[in-house]
Amino acid sequence: MFIELAQPPLPPIFILSCARSGSTLLRYIIDTHPDICCPPELGLGALCQRLWHVYYSTTGQALNVGDEAEKQALTSGHALKQMETELARTEQRLHTYRLEFERTRSERNEKEIVLAEKRDQAEVLEQKRQGLEDELKAAQEQLVSLRAGRDAAAQSASEAASRLAVVEERRRTAASALERIESLSNEAAQRVESLQTQIQSAAAEKVQRESENLQIGDRLLALAAEKATAEAAGVQLQQESDQVRARIAEIDQELKVARMELDSARERKAELGTLLAKLQSDLGHMAESCLNELSVSADELRASTEIALVEGELLMSEETAYREMRTKLDNMGPVNMMALEEFKETEQRHQFLETQRKDLLDSIANTSATIKEIDEFSRQKFQEAFERINENFQFTFRKLFGGGQAFMRLTDELNSSESGIDVVASPPGKKLQNVLLLSGGEKALTALSLLVGIFQYQPSPFCILDEVDAPLDEANIGRFTELIKDMAVQTQFIIITHSKKTMSIAPVMYGVTMQEPGVSKIVSVKFGAEENSPRAVSA
Repeated sequence: MFIELAQPPLPPIFILSCARSGSTLLRYIIDTHPDICCPPELGLGALCQRLWHVYYSTTGQALNVGDEAEKQALTSGHALKQMETELARTEQRLHTYRLEFERTRSERNEKEIVLAEKRDQAEVLEQKRQGLEDELKAAQEQLVSLRAGRDAAAQSASEAASRLAVVEERRRTAASALERIESLSNEAAQRVESLQTQIQSAAAEKVQRESENLQIGDRLLALAAEKATAEAAGVQLQQESDQVRARIAEIDQELKVARMELDSARERKAELGTLLAKLQSDLGHMAESCLNELSVSADELRASTEIALVEGELLMSEETAYREMRTKLDNMGPVNMMALEEFKETEQRHQFLETQRKDLLDSIANTSATIKEIDEFSRQKFQEAFERINENFQFTFRKLFGGGQAFMRLTDELNSSESGIDVVASPPGKKLQNVLLLSGGEKALTALSLLVGIFQYQPSPFCILDEVDAPLDEANIGRFTELIKDMAVQTQFIIITHSKKTMSIAPVMYGVTMQEPGVSKIVSVKFGAEENSPRAVSA
């Protein structure tokens, strides 16, 4: 069913009902005097005064009709009696209205007394709320300190993890060292086995050598006898050898002198050959240098009388100056004739790039400042909207639940731009808990409270609600309809519902029916009068 709550109608008016009255004159008065209707703020006294005024004016008109009134005297007398009877009934009703008015006034006084008591209770509750807010601030400060402790513990855990990694690395290094030691131990064992094998071989070889030594001893005895014979012959040969050696020494001395002379002659020859080769090389190099650097042959330069000849130290100084100048020219490198133009082009390119760089730096600075300003403005707007919506949510929650408390809080108050939002609700008679732990109807009312809080922060002229009252019971639907009535002052609601209680508050209802199979039809019904005339007949 579709229900439309139109904009708030005109203030209600008091209507004098004559549907069941038997007086023709009163019907005539109501039909001919629509101004008998009066606003409720004027009271019942004004209504009676207007009624009497209309009565006397009607009676006066009846007396002035003249001859026509005389012709209907008989019937008018009967009508007059009926009118008097109706007037008595009206006076009785007026007395009843006055009593009702007095009773209403006394009830109003009583309600004002109750309202004063409620205000006192509200002040007490406000003091309690302030105390709870102070406790909440203390709890938040404690939470900040606990978070700092948690961060310190996390840092300690990370340091312990790093130390553990270092210990693990040392363990791995020790394990690898142990493996190397075991490998060296195995190699040493193999080496010991090899040495034992070599010792055994050496023992066998020692036995063999001892047998050979015995054979050699016998041989030495034979050789000693031969040595004695040879020594006697050697003494004689020694004398002859001394004589030959003396002659050889003389010949060697003579030969040494001849060789020294020959060596000195060879060295001089080699020096002269080297000097000749150097001079020839220098002459060739000088001839090539003259042709390459001066474009003149060496013979022409030697034949020229304009060039002074230098020798000795002057030649060496000129050679040194020439080499220094040549080194400077070589260090300068080849001459680039386009260097000036390339420098100008490079300078222009550098200026262009420097300008672009400056523009980019200015753009980056402006963008950073703009982003910072946008972040700050967004944070302020979010904080303002969050506080306003939180207040609206708390008020709507208490109104829908008939008490209790609910609020929203940030999961990370230090970083509101990336923080989540927790919704905490406490219906009457229950402790504060997360909204996920509530029943289905309580979740629906809490969600509706939050939705209305957001809607009140940014209201719109239209609002469509689809089956929002489905999980609610009759009592909660009553609170929901009261909320819709209050909000209908500024917003027009279109509600899709199956609840009869929700339908009962709508002045206009749209439904879909199927009078014939397969043919749907939209039917609209308007409740109450919508005419421009202030007159209406009450049901």
